[in-house]
Amino acid sequence: MSECASSEPYALQVLDNSMEPEFPDQCIVIIQPADICGDGDYVFIEVDGVRWFRRYVENEDGHKMLLSDNDLYPEIDLDGLDFKVLGIIVQRNVRRKIKHYHPKLA
Repeated sequence: MSECASSEPYALQVLDNSMEPEFPDQCIVIIQPADICGDGDYVFIEVDGVRWFRRYVENEDGHKMLLSDNDLYPEIDLDGLDFKVLGIIVQRNVRRKIKHYHPKLA
């Protein structure tokens, strides 16, 4: 992928209910490629070779974790794991209703 193309936003479809109710199954999200994120950002992230769509949380002590909006899914503790932020969710589309998100870059 060229350097220019790797910085362009791209769309993905959510394929489960892990981020409901904010991001329903089958909705479309727009991801802005980024390698950093801020507390509370919705992120597309790779953790130990597995890609996740979750909310990134970092507390005052620097403890980092990924949270699902659906309580049925466990949190992912990032401390001690190899992870890379691939992008930040900046928009969602649910049945033509668009909502924008504003990254809180660290």
